[in-house]
Amino acid sequence: MKCKKINIRDPFVIYENGTYYMYGTRAKDFGIKTGGFDVYISADLDEWSEPHEVFNSAQAGLNKGSNWAPEVHFYKGAYYMFATFIKPDGLRGTYILRADSPLGTFLPHSEGSATPDGWECLDGTFYVENGEPYLVFSHEHTQIIDGTICYIKLSGDLTRAEGEPVTLFSASEPHYIEKKPEGEHYVTDGPFMFRTKSGELLMLWSTFPKGKYAECLVRFEGGSIKNGFVHLDPLTNDDGGHGMLFRAEDGLYLTFHRPNTSGSEHPVFIKVEDKGDTIALA
Repeated sequence: MKCKKINIRDPFVIYENGTYYMYGTRAKDFGIKTGGFDVYISADLDEWSEPHEVFNSAQAGLNKGSNWAPEVHFYKGAYYMFATFIKPDGLRGTYILRADSPLGTFLPHSEGSATPDGWECLDGTFYVENGEPYLVFSHEHTQIIDGTICYIKLSGDLTRAEGEPVTLFSASEPHYIEKKPEGEHYVTDGPFMFRTKSGELLMLWSTFPKGKYAECLVRFEGGSIKNGFVHLDPLTNDDGGHGMLFRAEDGLYLTFHRPNTSGSEHPVFIKVEDKGDTIALA
């Protein structure tokens, strides 16, 4: 099946041994109580398989609301899925699931949510720096009005968070964000970490400059999430977002969903040039 026939949000792709595996949010009803996640398989990024279920959230007791933004990362011999569900306290949070194959079946791994207790969070992404694992995530505007991007250290076995969360920035901070009347919300979602060929550390994230969903970009100083950073100009601003970067046979790609309209979303693939100090659409 072609991408335009695939109705998912938040696409996430891994490439192994000549095969592309794509995960995403089942877009029906905006990903609410959709029962889990699927993988689509391709050899060329053009023709994709029918969806194959890799996680059943109903069986795991996690189909209470949001089934959002599954990411799959290979770490220490296993595949870990990071995804957003409703916690027992009724707030959203990122859980960590585990499988022995990118085809699943994924099973709950973390001790509940890895995002902080009492916080409403979403879109946790995995990042390793100097051998230490971290969760980078969004603290939801639904709770704090001006959404933020944060990170927290994870235990080595990825079963829980360790230490206190660190806030990087608020959605209203970048130079390209127009100021809104007091009380109006600013959104952060979809963080993704990427290290360039020269060792620079970048982060993709999404928000709504001038009301249009966009892929935004941050560059950290000295190649570390613990250092300062600068907001670069958005990569795209055409009603598409929540993206990630992956390396394919013929180079580097950005994928995200577009349009940002429930029921019409599908994955988009755009070639990207790694310039060392930043990335640019090819």
